[in-house]
Amino acid sequence: MGADTKALRTRIKSVDSTLHLTTAMGFVASSKIRRATEKMNKSRQYSKAVSAVVKQLASSSECRKSPFIKGNISGVTKLIVIAGDRGLAGGYNANVFRLAKQYPNAEIIPIGKRACDRFGTGFITSENFTQEDGAQLAKELCREYLEGEFGKLGIIYTKSISVMTQEADIKWILPIEAPKENSAVGTIFEPDEMTILETAVPEYINGKLIGCIRESFCAEVLARRMAMDSAGKNAQMMIDDLRLQYNRARQGAITQEITEIVAGAGDD
Repeated sequence: MGADTKALRTRIKSVDSTLHLTTAMGFVASSKIRRATEKMNKSRQYSKAVSAVVKQLASSSECRKSPFIKGNISGVTKLIVIAGDRGLAGGYNANVFRLAKQYPNAEIIPIGKRACDRFGTGFITSENFTQEDGAQLAKELCREYLEGEFGKLGIIYTKSISVMTQEADIKWILPIEAPKENSAVGTIFEPDEMTILETAVPEYINGKLIGCIRESFCAEVLARRMAMDSAGKNAQMMIDDLRLQYNRARQGAITQEITEIVAGAGDD
């Protein structure tokens, strides 16, 4: 019985340490949610504004001749895969990688430490990915696309649907889908539509990329808080169960000792 109670005490102490860890990580995630949500909303607004300009340009007959809209002959797909910088966020990273597996022949550009660990060299951080990082990557992607190194560009990210729901998704960026209606009628572009489009596309890609990264990070901290809350509840339930077992073991040991003392007194 002594060995049992000692093992239970050790187990309780171990689970209690885990409970303190999950509680602390839950607090850290909660502290990041407000700021992450603000950044996500701002990036959504910027991405929407840039997309509106590109959509208007893409509707003009002149811009439809651009490779950015009509496409190129390359059959290569390139995917930017956005994952977290750390784990302990439930299925957040696993869902992203599961979606990426659906495109086994795609060239991968990983963003986030977990994505770099999985796919190789890339941008090691997603939380601190900057506008300058995005601008540099967008410029390089535009050059590669125009040179025919790939023909399709997509971003795999995690969509923040609600506090309780996050979903891995893919957003296709290139070639740009031209609207059926010509919304550029009556609009004057200086110096001309094609020049403006070539200038706007890198900013368009950057806007989409930053938007997906900010949304992914918001989804990550929400997923981590939920995972830590769930882990904390499970740890507390385990501690309660172990303490019940410990108390029963102690009572059993005490009862046995009393029985042995009484039996010894009877023999005397």
